[in-house]
Amino acid sequence: MKKRIFILIFVMLFVLSNTALAAEKTKQQPEQKQKQAEKIEKTAPKADIKVPSSVLSISKENTYPNSAQDLPYLEPSKLAKAMLKTSDVPITNPDLIRLLNESTINGSKVAFWYRAKIYLGQWPLSYQSTETTVNWEHQQINSNRLDNRGAKAIAKLSYNQTAHKKVSGGLTASIPNSEAVQKMMLITAAEKSKLPLSFQTAVGAGTKKSNVYHVSPKQVGYLNSYVPAVNERGRVTYGEVYIVLKGGKREIVIQNVTQQGIGAWIPVQDHVSFSFHTSNM
Repeated sequence: MKKRIFILIFVMLFVLSNTALAAEKTKQQPEQKQKQAEKIEKTAPKADIKVPSSVLSISKENTYPNSAQDLPYLEPSKLAKAMLKTSDVPITNPDLIRLLNESTINGSKVAFWYRAKIYLGQWPLSYQSTETTVNWEHQQINSNRLDNRGAKAIAKLSYNQTAHKKVSGGLTASIPNSEAVQKMMLITAAEKSKLPLSFQTAVGAGTKKSNVYHVSPKQVGYLNSYVPAVNERGRVTYGEVYIVLKGGKREIVIQNVTQQGIGAWIPVQDHVSFSFHTSNM
C-alpha cells in the first residue's frame, strides 16, 4: 500500500513539474520573439542625410501637381496584433497585415477539439535596410543657357523648365511580390531619409524658380537641373505563412524562410538639384 502511495506521489510531482516548465516556456516565447524583433529593427543603420544648398523645393512652383505619396502604414487590429506576436519571424508587410485585419476567427466552446492549418501562400514578410544614400543628380531634366559674351555688364540666369519631364524609380532586380517589397522599401527609405519620396514624380513645363546665377561678360552660363533619388538597399525576408487553429488557440506559423538582397531607386518628389557653371564657349 505504501509503495502504491509513493508511486502516485512521484507521478503527481512529475506531472506538476512538467506543467510548470511548459508554462514557463510558453511565457518566455513571446518575450524572446519580441526581443528578436527589436534586435532586427536595431540592425538597420540610421541614415545621416543632409540636403545640400544646391537642392531646392519646387512644391509651390511646380506646374504639374504631383499627388502626395501616402505611405502604406497600417495599424493591426486586435486580432492581428495577437496573431503577429505568435510568429517566430517578424512581419511588417502592410499587405499581409491588411489581410489579417480583414480576417475574422470566432471562438467556440467546442474549439478545444478543433484542429486546422490554413495556408496563406508565400509572402515577403519584412524588409531590413542595410544602406540608404542619395544621388542628388540622379536624372537631368533641364538645361538653361545664357550667352553673355557680347555684353559688358553682368547678366542674370534663372531656372525655367522648358519641357515636361517624368522621372520613375523602381527595383534594381526582379523579385517575387515586387509591389509589396516596394511599399516596405518606400516606408523604410522615407523614415531614414526624411525626404518626400515616390516611385514616380514629374516636373511640369514652365516651372520657374527665383534663384539667380550671375554670368560675367564674355562668358556663357549653363544651369543644369536634376531630380534627386534615394538609393535604398537591404534584404527581404520571405516565408510560407500558415494560420494554425488548435485547441481554441490561433497562431501564425512561418515555414521555409529565405532572404534575398534587393535595391531600389526612389525619386525625391518636388525637389530639384541645380548645377551652375560658366565658360567662354
